[in-house]
Amino acid sequence: MKSCPRCEASIDDEARYCAECGAPQTEAAAEELDEYVQRQAQQVAADAGTGGSAGDGGSDDGFSPTEALSDREQLWRRGCYVLGYGTIVVAITQIPRVGAFPLVLAGVAILPPVRRLTAEPLGSPLKREAMAGIYAVFALIGAALLFLL
Repeated sequence: MKSCPRCEASIDDEARYCAECGAPQTEAAAEELDEYVQRQAQQVAADAGTGGSAGDGGSDDGFSPTEALSDREQLWRRGCYVLGYGTIVVAITQIPRVGAFPLVLAGVAILPPVRRLTAEPLGSPLKREAMAGIYAVFALIGAALLFLL
């Protein structure tokens, strides 16, 4: 029996990896491990770039707070917060009126945390277009009710 050069544990002569520390024992095993690590790193980088399994390129709203977001993604996210909270504030000023309720729903629907909450039961968050569409429908209904009633 030989010993592992890394941890000095005894290993079989034919062993490709150390059973104690996992160190490769042959040049072929070392190359195989390097290739595996590179594939995993590429997959992690691709998942981080697309954000995993969320629509139109992954984590549309950055489900991880430490995840690096593109300028476009940051702009979208900030815009959603501004539009959502702005709509909610306008709706609250109109609260006794019937149109305020759809406006509150519109503001809530476009907020990025709502996408995270809807991702759990749906399996993935709604795409940006769907989210903007829901916002537009509720906002139009609310505005129409405010002006007509």
